[in-house]
Amino acid sequence: MENQEEKNNIVAEAGVKEENNSAAVEVAGDNSKRPFLKKNFKSRKPRTKPERQKSEFDQKIIDIRRVTRVVKGGRRFSFSVAMILGNKKGSVGVGLGKASDTSLAIDKAMRDAKRKMVRVKLTKDMTIPHEVSAKYCASDVVIRPAKGRGVVAGSSLRTVLELAGVNEVGGKVLSRSKNKINNARAAIKALSKLK
Repeated sequence: MENQEEKNNIVAEAGVKEENNSAAVEVAGDNSKRPFLKKNFKSRKPRTKPERQKSEFDQKIIDIRRVTRVVKGGRRFSFSVAMILGNKKGSVGVGLGKASDTSLAIDKAMRDAKRKMVRVKLTKDMTIPHEVSAKYCASDVVIRPAKGRGVVAGSSLRTVLELAGVNEVGGKVLSRSKNKINNARAAIKALSKLK
């Protein structure tokens, strides 16, 4: 008789344990019944980047080259960036930047262009007063006033004239040089000759 009672007690305890287990499963399935798992986070403000100040200068990259240097362990790559910087009000400059990363090279080119900026002497209607020509290395350019025709020029000469804010001009690269940096530097040399 006692053995039977013991067995009943054991079975009853096992039933209680099973019920507790099923309750635990229910709690595990439903997050609303587990307040202890909810973490009370403080409301965070969304991250906002500080706004970059807009530069007074417009920029145009005229040339990006990947330069390879052969060393003992293999090849080393770097980037060379040529950039024209201008405010479209008579200031323009050409800069060159070299670095192992393109963004660093662009920053260096921008700083170099700001350092080498020239002020162009323009008339009241933002055109050049007379014809000018200049030679830089193998590049030879000529710039002349062309009333009512807008900016008529090619290569990097056009970019230099547009970023300098010059209107109603015709420009021509007389040499057969395709070097964009030299053409741009020749254009700036010509514009700096204006009186």
